[in-house]
Amino acid sequence: MQIPAPRQTAERTGPVVARALQILGAFTPDRRSLTLSELSRHARLPVSTVHRLAAELLAWGALERDPAGCYHIGLRLWEIGSLAPRGLGLREAALPYLEDLSQVTRENVQLAVREGTEVVFVERIAGSRAVPVLTRVGGRFALTATGVGLVLLAYAPAEVQEQVVAGPMTRYTERTMTTARQIRAALADTRARGYAVSDRQVTMDALSVAAPIHDARGDVVAAVSLVVHHGSTSPHALAPLLRTSARAISRALPPSTLGP
Repeated sequence: MQIPAPRQTAERTGPVVARALQILGAFTPDRRSLTLSELSRHARLPVSTVHRLAAELLAWGALERDPAGCYHIGLRLWEIGSLAPRGLGLREAALPYLEDLSQVTRENVQLAVREGTEVVFVERIAGSRAVPVLTRVGGRFALTATGVGLVLLAYAPAEVQEQVVAGPMTRYTERTMTTARQIRAALADTRARGYAVSDRQVTMDALSVAAPIHDARGDVVAAVSLVVHHGSTSPHALAPLLRTSARAISRALPPSTLGP
């Protein structure tokens, strides 16, 4: 009688799709180029498994390989990702107004959505005199530290707010809010004013003011912000610009742009 071979590989490494996602997830902003062995280590998969699945991902275009043999994320993933309505549709509707804000202020203009308990930046325009920022398009950040994050959290479902304020919260500067009391007060202020302020929470030279973007149902689906040098102006002076732009973007949103 023939005894079936044990299903060790499937049990140890998981389904094929999960393993492929582990490989793609090994890449980060700090790890954009990986050798096969590095990819295996960061994906926590055997080299043989990575080699086989990487070949399939290369053929499909999810990965690319340079002459030195290092792997990179492929353009095909960017093409697919750009089809997300909360990315492409939102960005296309908002871009004219973001560009207007950038030309008027010459400061950093940012557009973001909430994904779970994090901010995802959909667009960023750097002004000619703008303060350096840590954010990037496609990058994620803490909801509690950024202007756009505070807006999105202020209008998020109660269960999301409770999950975030329960912590932990990353401290970026000495002014970063890291207690539930601070966060709850900031969210209440944001709802009362109709805009959020993040004052030197991410870097000690930056001030961010953000306003909510609503869909046709009135739900907050995104936020727009200006990030300026601390001390160069007041949040009160920036708020009307942000709120006007946010209202214009809200009116321009396509029906398919849905909230989280």
